[in-house]
Amino acid sequence: MNSRYEDLRERMIALHLLPRGITNKRIIEAFRKVPREVFVPDYLKHSAYEDSALPIGHGQTISQPYIVARMLQLLDPQEGDTVLEIGTGSGYQTALLAELSSTVVTIERLKPLLDSAKRTLESLGYKNIVYVHGDGTLGYKPLMPYDRIIVSAGAPHIPQTLVDQLKTGGVLVAPVGSRYMQVLTRVEKKKDGVYIEEDEGCVFVPLIGKKGWETNGA
Repeated sequence: MNSRYEDLRERMIALHLLPRGITNKRIIEAFRKVPREVFVPDYLKHSAYEDSALPIGHGQTISQPYIVARMLQLLDPQEGDTVLEIGTGSGYQTALLAELSSTVVTIERLKPLLDSAKRTLESLGYKNIVYVHGDGTLGYKPLMPYDRIIVSAGAPHIPQTLVDQLKTGGVLVAPVGSRYMQVLTRVEKKKDGVYIEEDEGCVFVPLIGKKGWETNGA
C-alpha cells in the first residue's frame, strides 16, 4: 500500500470522522482499510482524502467521507447481515459495507459505473458482493428480505418498495427531501409498525427511478 495515502487516510479519520461523532469502532476500521483513492478518477487522487464529494462521471459523485460514515453509523450493519445498497456509484461505500456485513447486494442504474465499480472491487478481492444493473427504487426481490438497506441518492420520499423488502427488525437509511437538499432519515421496521427518525441535513444527487424522481430534469 502507498504509505502517503495511508497517512492521508489516518488524517481524514482524525480530522473529519472522530471529532464529528463517528464512534463506531468497526466503521472506523473499515474506513482505515478501504483505499478511497482507487475509487476516484486519476486526476482527483490528490483530493481523495479531503472531506468532500468528488465527481466520478455520468453526473454522479463519490460522497463526502463524513456523510458516508454518518449514514453507516445510522445503519449499523452487523457481521452476519445482508445489505441492499441503492446506488453503487464509485463502489467506495460498497467496499465499506462489504467490510461490515456478510453480503452486499448493490444496484446501479448506470451500467458504465456498475462495471467500473465491479472491476475495482474485484481487484481489491471482495467476493461477498452481488452486482445488479437496474432501477434501485424497486429494490431487488430475489434476495429479499434484507437486514439493512442504504440509499445513496436523494429521494423525494422513502420508497415503499424498499420498506417492503426490509426484514422486521431491519433498518433503512436514506437522504430524503427535495432535489437540492435532503435530511438523513433512519427507518426501523418493527412488528408494530415503521418508525422514522430524522438526522442531519445533506445534499445528494437525485434518486432516479419509478419510485423516486422520474427523470434527470426539473
